[in-house]
Amino acid sequence: MGNIAAGGPSLPQERRLVTEIPGPRSRQLTARRGSAVARGVSSTLPVYVDRAGGGVVVDVDGNSLIDFGSGIAVVSVGNAAPAVVEAVSDQVAAFTHTCFMVAPYEGYVAVCEQLARLTPGAHEKRSALFNSGAEAVENTVKIARAHTGRQAVVAFEHAYHGRTNLTMALTAKNMPYKQSFGPFASDVYRMPMAYPFRWPTGPERCGEEAAAQVISAIESQIGGSNVAAIVIEPIQGEGGFIVPGEGFLPALAEYARRSGIVFVADEVQTGFARTGAWFACEHEGVVPDLIATAKGIAGGLPLSAVTGRAEIMDSVHVGGLGGTYGGNPIACAAALATIATIEDQDLVGAARQVEATMLPRLRALQERFPGIGDVRGRGAMLAVELVKPGTKEPDAGVTQDVAKACHARGLLVLTAGTYGNVLRFLPPLVMPQHLLEEGLDVLEQAFAGLGTSQPEAPSTVISTPA
Repeated sequence: MGNIAAGGPSLPQERRLVTEIPGPRSRQLTARRGSAVARGVSSTLPVYVDRAGGGVVVDVDGNSLIDFGSGIAVVSVGNAAPAVVEAVSDQVAAFTHTCFMVAPYEGYVAVCEQLARLTPGAHEKRSALFNSGAEAVENTVKIARAHTGRQAVVAFEHAYHGRTNLTMALTAKNMPYKQSFGPFASDVYRMPMAYPFRWPTGPERCGEEAAAQVISAIESQIGGSNVAAIVIEPIQGEGGFIVPGEGFLPALAEYARRSGIVFVADEVQTGFARTGAWFACEHEGVVPDLIATAKGIAGGLPLSAVTGRAEIMDSVHVGGLGGTYGGNPIACAAALATIATIEDQDLVGAARQVEATMLPRLRALQERFPGIGDVRGRGAMLAVELVKPGTKEPDAGVTQDVAKACHARGLLVLTAGTYGNVLRFLPPLVMPQHLLEEGLDVLEQAFAGLGTSQPEAPSTVISTPA
């Protein structure tokens, strides 16, 4: 992992608090926001960003926070990664838009070629590019329906797939994603998730038993011959970083193959080295028919893709896929540079190193604090689930308290989970080791300070760069 942020002036890789969080300038911007930005748009942490890079986010008040969020797994290569900055600058100077459907360009083709090379499976592949993860997932359903001539779509408990009407139907959690926005798209069926921590007979039997339940329910309630697609996150994101019980994904993929169902992996949050493999489905050797990607694909620029078997992708009529901004040339340039950065810096290996550092620390924390019911995840996609001690009752209140304590101490963390009781950790894959360790120290302080009053007072520099 690198020691300084790249792109423009280097940012000192240090946690530094010079004001309270949020500081006075951020509070001023929050006041302006209230009269200009729709109330429905939320923010995890009300500090306004001035610069970011490596493992830090610097706000308008000069505070430098350790970033355990990566813009929700987007800037895995770091903010303002040099190769991305250079590629974007060159592309902006050449042209910003023509619409690939009007006058195409090489960047779009090159991204599709890279996706064919990197995604699981040796079969012939095709890709189509879009703007957001939700848009990609929605197009997987369109493509699966066109290919199979079937209508039904299977999704899972705790799933999150987006905020469009169809992807809200696929998403499990009501608040805040679905409340008051219905009616939703029809022919979507919810199935049990292999959730090891909460599986009634224990984690060891979870994958096998859950797969059997799902297959039985599909056959009895829908009919396998009516199902166009099974859509699943190989590790659930907003649902709480749930790693399915071992064997669950391979069993569903095999059932889909036997039944003529398109097996769709939603790798929007898990893709592009985040879990210590290029794609999370690789951990169990699963080769999806279609894979949806976004977030980490383009170093912070809006881009998404659907990649899949050539015969499935090409079953859609000409003109049936696309969009004005889909595969924008600037975003394509950023994606090519992002992929090169991941390979050149071995960020797949860096994600494994993050896991090797964080998992033992999180498990040691679990031994000290009985409210940590579960520690889970892969690579640089890790989480702790908080419960009332001695039970599995979710404790969303303590989760929020810990998150706020981390924020006050200069560590940006995110929450997740159907019950709002999961702290999730998504550090940039280029985060310096000393910052990763210090972030874990801050997390430990936040847990230790539960029930006490004050975080540490602001100081000029809290950490010293390595």
